[in-house]
Amino acid sequence: MGKVFVKHKDIVVPGELLAEGMDYVPSSGTFREGEKIYSNILGVAYIDGRVLKVVPVSGTYIPKVGDIIIGQVVDVMMSGWRIDFDSAYSGVLSMKDGTTSFIPRGADLTKYYDIGDYVVAKIINITSQKLVDLTMKGPGLRKLQGGTIIKVNHTKVPRIIGKSGSMISMLKDLSGCRILIGQNGYVWIQGEPEMELLVITTIRKIEREALTSGLTNRIKEFMENSLKELKSKA
Repeated sequence: MGKVFVKHKDIVVPGELLAEGMDYVPSSGTFREGEKIYSNILGVAYIDGRVLKVVPVSGTYIPKVGDIIIGQVVDVMMSGWRIDFDSAYSGVLSMKDGTTSFIPRGADLTKYYDIGDYVVAKIINITSQKLVDLTMKGPGLRKLQGGTIIKVNHTKVPRIIGKSGSMISMLKDLSGCRILIGQNGYVWIQGEPEMELLVITTIRKIEREALTSGLTNRIKEFMENSLKELKSKA
């Protein structure tokens, strides 16, 4: 019989022994040596039946087709824009995918998106040269005006969104802020200055405590107490 040396959702380090025996199957973030399975990375151990995998707690965002990302325009080219989205891959937004409006040949492309602008875009293709084709055609895809942009660990994005959007909906409802989260870990927050600050503080707390249980209730209590403090000071 095989033996597992870690518990589900334990933090593990590279080279740590996870299991012994051929009953267990190594998956992403792990490797087998003989009858032993080790972690390949710093991450969280997941045990799904006989399958062992380790999800990284940090690292660079790897783009996937269909992901919605938030990125910054870093170059205006002859035929479109280059978008940085904090990845080893380079994003390209072509003229034809940049807007639903017709852009005439030779037009000043900075009138649409200029260097420094942030955009919400969708990944539609990834080339073998690590180029990512983006589009701005679709619901919610647009240039971001005003607000505050922060960067979170992209592996924590699902926790910040919550099951069926429960966590992000609560943040929006309690703060009155508009909030958008890209799969690459950029977060856009727009609202009253003190509410933007409260959302940022709360998101950092979710990041730190992402692996703990009962997080949604704790975050709700934290925000409600913070809002009471703000009202008492007003």
